Amino acid sequence: MLLRRVARPLLAAPFVFDGVQAALHPAEHVAAARGLTDQVTDRVGVKRLTDQQLTLAVRAHGGLTAALGVALAAGFFPRLASLNLAALTVPLAVVHQPFAAKGAERTEKTGRFVRAAGYVGAALIAGVDTEGRPGVSWRVGQARKKAVAKVESVRENH
Repeated sequence: MLLRRVARPLLAAPFVFDGVQAALHPAEHVAAARGLTDQVTDRVGVKRLTDQQLTLAVRAHGGLTAALGVALAAGFFPRLASLNLAALTVPLAVVHQPFAAKGAERTEKTGRFVRAAGYVGAALIAGVDTEGRPGVSWRVGQARKKAVAKVESVRENH
């Protein structure tokens, strides 16, 4: 459908842009991720990540996000790409949650949080789009019904 050919690249554009920016200029993203990763590593009881390790993780996350955005835009496994993009965006929403911030920082974080939440929602919608074809669960159910009918017909004939 023409709408999907236009909508997918539009949806993918912010993922590609943000991913490329994180991969090429990770410093801002590392600073934002530092607090969350320190909390997680402390709770899990492992050593905190070094700046070099966190920079590598941010770059890898950005590169993967950009690659999945390109896959979505090009229509390569769009459902899988969309669901993975949603999963990769959840940590960004958590990092930018505004609930503990005050003043101008809260306003900035609120905007980023709302955008990340919107991206997750849009990616989830794109991830469940079957393009008018039956989904996997329906196909499995139909195959099961056919198999049961076939077994019953064989039993009746013997």
